[in-house]
Amino acid sequence: MRHSKKLSLLIASLALLAGAALRPAAAVAAPEPAVTVLPFTNPSDVVSTGDRVFVSGGSESKQIVVTDAAGAVIGTVDGLDGPTRLQLSTDRRTLYVTLPPAGKIAAFDTRSLRRTATYDIGEGSCPSSLAYTGRYVWFGYGCENGDGNIGRIDLLRGPTLVTKGLADAFFYYPPLLASATRNPRVLLAGNQRLSPSVDIAYAIGADGKLTRISATTSDDSGSNGRDVALDPAGSTAFSASGAPSQVQSYPVENMAKTGTAYETGSYPNAVEAARDGTRVAAGADAPFGPDVFVFNLDGTLVTQFEVGGSGDTLVPGALAWSPDGSRLYAVTEGGHLHVLPVPAA
Repeated sequence: MRHSKKLSLLIASLALLAGAALRPAAAVAAPEPAVTVLPFTNPSDVVSTGDRVFVSGGSESKQIVVTDAAGAVIGTVDGLDGPTRLQLSTDRRTLYVTLPPAGKIAAFDTRSLRRTATYDIGEGSCPSSLAYTGRYVWFGYGCENGDGNIGRIDLLRGPTLVTKGLADAFFYYPPLLASATRNPRVLLAGNQRLSPSVDIAYAIGADGKLTRISATTSDDSGSNGRDVALDPAGSTAFSASGAPSQVQSYPVENMAKTGTAYETGSYPNAVEAARDGTRVAAGADAPFGPDVFVFNLDGTLVTQFEVGGSGDTLVPGALAWSPDGSRLYAVTEGGHLHVLPVPAA
């Protein structure tokens, strides 16, 4: 009898263990999107170092807001003259910001938030876009219609050398610029607000000279250019234009050919490649539908978000990936930073 009871208890225990093993684990809820109200209503740009996010206040502001990865405000950089576009160095230790009203570009340490340099681009230059390729910080500039051009800051020259007038093409407005995180030899320049909005890929020589690789044509360019991007290798260019209703990719070696299209719906206005090159984020000026989209490279949709209504649409170009690809940061016209969780691959 004693042995029978022991055997019965053993069988019951094994049954319970088997049931526990077969029972599915409790699902872990995905993080919800979060929204941070910014202290300015016309923000301009956003970048992420991983544990810190920087949002510029725009031409009417004096401030850059700093948040943690979850969007909680942890500091500010104050006393700036209209901070607009932002650019991180490849190691994410230095933040560059354009100050168009002052005709300057400033650099800040991303940990201490101290200003480390100020580059005088010239009175009446209005620097308005940035790209970083190691030795050079590139900027698109121009205050008046018809005087858009490309310049560079040579970080290895002492004193630092600023050179302007480097474009081999006519830019009615300051060109949009993009660089590749793993290839310092390629620069992408895009026409903004024109129809067609032709994009040009340049090779960067050892002396900083720009040599044209290829360009889109009037047939394959979009209209009303809003943002451009490069994949980390610098082999694929992306363009977000007001029309057609998609972000278009191009092989850098021959941009007269189109690659994968990423369908966003009406009025695309932002594009950003993930740091590992496996995904593409796109945004649209969409007051009544999804605004932010994540795609695999083949164009399949991973997820999408609606970040605001008619009075809170996405700022052109104001999308940023976290370095690990787990979050997207989107800034909207109403003065909000949206922290958007991205599903793992």
